[in-house]
Amino acid sequence: MMTTLSIDRHDLALLDALQRSGEATNAALGETVHLSASQVSRRLQRLQEAGLITGYAALLDPAALGLDVIAFAHVVLERHGGVRTEAFEEGVAALPEVLECFSVSGNADYVLRIVAPDLAAFSELMMKRVLRLPGIANIKTDIVLGKVKQTHVLPLEHIARPSRPRRGVRYSAG
Repeated sequence: MMTTLSIDRHDLALLDALQRSGEATNAALGETVHLSASQVSRRLQRLQEAGLITGYAALLDPAALGLDVIAFAHVVLERHGGVRTEAFEEGVAALPEVLECFSVSGNADYVLRIVAPDLAAFSELMMKRVLRLPGIANIKTDIVLGKVKQTHVLPLEHIARPSRPRRGVRYSAG
């Protein structure tokens, strides 16, 4: 059974500030959210232990690193469930060019976000590695022409103003 974590406006402000500037020191975060560095440290530890903060990472620019092609592949499997599905998922997990893989409803079974240096490298990846994954019946790909919006910042307003009770997190106005 999951316990409910009570968070307040300081926790929300801290989570928001941390999403926007993950390299900020506790002192800098404290200035932003109006808490001392030691209070920030205690709150961050509590939020990490509760699983709200799952890790820290540097966000790299794919284009600056020569990864100029971004594509979305919509994968349909021959059969659902069982060994074939597991083998496909394990195969996808082993491909570093696949940044994300989502099991979805709709016309496809999975959607993959893939990066490659250029179209030739993307084509080789698809033909020699992705299409050879077990259980694939069909793949349709969309090549990204331009980025309109991309963010890693999650919206948090729903926590302070819930339309219905949430599992795991409860807001206290304290």
